Amino acid sequence: QVQLVESGGGLVQAGGSLRLSCAASGRTFSRNAMGWFRQAPGKEREFVAASTWSGGSTYYADSVKGRFTISRDNAKNTVYLQMNSLKPEDTAVYYCAASSRTIVVRITTEGQYDYWGQGTQVTVSS
Repeated sequence: QVQLVESGGGLVQAGGSLRLSCAASGRTFSRNAMGWFRQAPGKEREFVAASTWSGGSTYYADSVKGRFTISRDNAKNTVYLQMNSLKPEDTAVYYCAASSRTIVVRITTEGQYDYWGQGTQVTVSS
């Protein structure tokens, strides 16, 4: 059974940093795209960041560019999201996602991902 388990969320003041981790089990994703999405209260889930299987290409939502960094350790089957200069508008439940595809054409799209974590809450106070 495939599982993605996020950790590292919490409460932080504006301007602070958090590092989210997503550990996968049940299969290896070393040849698969992985990403992060988030959902704020009353809003739809939105794309945050994604990485190709090698980590050689990364993609970010405009709202987080320059502040968030996605990385992965394929040996550990884990993907990370380093979040710096956090803003209150970053408050959301953050979800890790993994694709069963090696090549993902629309890597920023939810439908390209087949496995999802349960989410971790990130709250940024002003």
